Amino acid sequence: MSENGFSSQPSRSTADGGAAAQGGVSIGRMSGGSIATGSHGRAVSVNTTGGPAPDARHRELLAAVGELLAELPGADVREAEDCALHDELVGLEAEITRTGTADSGRLTQVLGTVRRWLGSQAAAVGAVASATAVVQAIAQLLT
Repeated sequence: MSENGFSSQPSRSTADGGAAAQGGVSIGRMSGGSIATGSHGRAVSVNTTGGPAPDARHRELLAAVGELLAELPGADVREAEDCALHDELVGLEAEITRTGTADSGRLTQVLGTVRRWLGSQAAAVGAVASATAVVQAIAQLLT
């Protein structure tokens, strides 16, 4: 046995080329896709190519959203207002990443959520500047 717990001995193969009862996996080279082994193995493949590239104003909004998300409290200590804002921002971020743009209805909804958050007690002092940048970026897209 090697350090990683795998046998350095080749496993016996069955007639159809599969591994014998002792099991084993050998991958010479793989690009993309997924692989799972074992009786409870599960392969999940996620396409990370994204959609069309966002324009400069949507990139600016994505940057502001990312900064604000980084400023929000951790999931274990978020207030209800923080949770609502977090969910809206993540949804907006996903839409822009997927499509390269954001629907004006979503922008209006996020703008309202950010403004309510800024007016609540949940607004962290350090995050106010990030939230303001999100408001400004959305306002530019809505005009």
